[in-house]
Amino acid sequence: MTSLELPEERPAVVTSVRTTVPFHDCDPMGIVWHGRYLEYFELARAKLFVGFELDVPEIRDLGYRMYVVDVRCRYTHPLAYGEVAEITARLKAARPLIRVAYTVRNLSHDRTSARGHCVLATTDASGALFYETPDAIYRRLQR
Repeated sequence: MTSLELPEERPAVVTSVRTTVPFHDCDPMGIVWHGRYLEYFELARAKLFVGFELDVPEIRDLGYRMYVVDVRCRYTHPLAYGEVAEITARLKAARPLIRVAYTVRNLSHDRTSARGHCVLATTDASGALFYETPDAIYRRLQR
């Protein structure tokens, strides 16, 4: 095991959220605009981090800030207005940086609409970048 990965014996750390696609997320053809998928990722990531007591106020109280430094999304089948989507976030790594993988599943048609991941870096309150997730955050991600 490298320091990049969570221990094998640890159960997968996963959470999901469901949403019905609102009209304002769609282009004129009623298809979800591609940029909205990143917002859907964020809904699931936020819920995942709440479970680690790492919601935004808690991260700030620890004296840190967190930023997305890389994000990827592969689209497979479009979501459309009124369809139900389930967005799953899975913690994949905590060091050197935090990596979260996502799946957007179209429950209305029982198929995957997108997959992706993001990498998060941590800074102190003044913006100084840490090249490895600080111990205070890392410990919470190990719970």
